[in-house]
Amino acid sequence: MPKVGKYLQRKMTNEQLPTTKEKFIFGRHKSSRSKKSKVLNFIVLAVAVFILSGYVYTKMVSVFQNSIDLRTFSSANITSYLKGFLRPKPITNSLETSQKLVEEESSVIDVVDKVSPSVVSIVVKRVGFDFFTGPVVSEDGIGTGFIVDSSGLIVTNSHVVNDLGNEYSVILSNGTTYEVTDIHLDEPTDLALIQVTATNLPVVEFGDSEKVKVGQTAIAIGNALGQFSNTVTRGVVSGVARELTASGGFGDLKTYESVLQTDAALNPGNSGGPLLNSAGQVIGINVATTRGADNIGFAIPVNTLKPLLETFLTEGRIVRPFIGVSYSIITKELATVRDLPRGVFVSRVLPDSPADKAGIKRGDILTTFNGLQLDESNTLSKLVRDSKVGTSVKIELVRDNKTQSVNVVLEETPDLFQ
Repeated sequence: MPKVGKYLQRKMTNEQLPTTKEKFIFGRHKSSRSKKSKVLNFIVLAVAVFILSGYVYTKMVSVFQNSIDLRTFSSANITSYLKGFLRPKPITNSLETSQKLVEEESSVIDVVDKVSPSVVSIVVKRVGFDFFTGPVVSEDGIGTGFIVDSSGLIVTNSHVVNDLGNEYSVILSNGTTYEVTDIHLDEPTDLALIQVTATNLPVVEFGDSEKVKVGQTAIAIGNALGQFSNTVTRGVVSGVARELTASGGFGDLKTYESVLQTDAALNPGNSGGPLLNSAGQVIGINVATTRGADNIGFAIPVNTLKPLLETFLTEGRIVRPFIGVSYSIITKELATVRDLPRGVFVSRVLPDSPADKAGIKRGDILTTFNGLQLDESNTLSKLVRDSKVGTSVKIELVRDNKTQSVNVVLEETPDLFQ
C-alpha cells in the first residue's frame, strides 16, 4: 500500500521524475546514440578530407609538371601556387555580355534613327490603258535615294531614273511626298542627282570610302522590293576595289570599277540607297546584287560622288573630267604570264581628245598617273574622275619596250559621252 500511495502521490503532483534505475537506463541509451552520432560525423569528415586531399594532390601534380621549375622551387613557391589554385576562379558575368550586345544593337539603332529621315523612296508614275476602264495610272516604288542638300537635292542611281519620259516622286520616311522637278544623270558612274522643291530637309553625312576596311560594319537602308520603305539590313564590308559587270533589264552590260562588296542584304529597290558605317556616315551608294547567291551586294564608293556633287553645287550641272581613251587593266597575274608591265592597255584613243593631243597611242601601256601606280585599286577612270577639269597630269607609259612620260590636260566630258 505505501508503494501504491507513493506512486499516486507522484502522479498527482506531476513529479514525473525517473528512478535511479530509470536514470541509468535512459542515460545508457542517450550515451549510446551520442557515440553513434560522433562516429558518423567522424566518418563524413574523414571522407571529405580524403576527397579534398586527392583534389589538392592532383592539382599540385599538375602544377608541378607544367609550371614549376624544380631548380628554384621553395616553400615560398608552394605558398604562391596554393594561393593560385585555391583562389576562387572568376565567374563570367553574363550581365557584361548582355551589356555588350545591347550596346552593339544600340549603335545600329542610333544610326538608323540618325539617317532614316534623310532616306527617300523613289516612285515612278506610269499611265497604262485598260480596254474596259480606259487610262490607268499606277505608282510603283523603283528605288531609293538620300538627301545631300537641305534645299531638296537627292542622290540615287542613274539607272533608277534614266527614263526621262516618266514622272517621278520621292517619299520621305514621315510620309511626305515631293514631285521630282529636275534629273541630272551621270551614266558612266551610274549616279544621278534629282531635285525636289523643298527646304530644311535633313541631310546625310559623308564618310571616306578610301578608309573603308574589310570586316567593318555596313548598314544599308532602302526601299526593299519597291514595297518596304526604309528597310534596314546589317552586315560587314566583304571586299573593296572589286570590279563588277552588271546587266540591266534590257540585256545591256555595265562595268563598275573599285566598288565595295558587302554581305548586308540588298534587294531590288535598294538601288541608290546609302551604305553606312557604324558612325552613320555614307560610305557607298548601293547599286547591285547577285542572282543565285546570298548576301553578295555592291556599292559605288562615296568618294566617286564627291567631285560630281562639288561641281554641281557650284555650277548647277554635272561636270566630269575627260581623258578620251578606252582601256583594259593589266592585272598582276596577266602581267606575270605575259611578261608585261602593270598598268592599263590602251585599246582606243578618241580623236581630238586630251589623250590624243598629248600623243598617247593605241597599244600604249599606261603605268602611272601623277606618280600613282595604275592597277585594280587605282584605275585610270577613278583617278581621272577624282581630278578636276583643266588639271595637267603626268602619265608614264611604255611603248615599244621604252618608258616615256606625257602631260595630259583633262577637259570637260563632251555631251556625247555624258
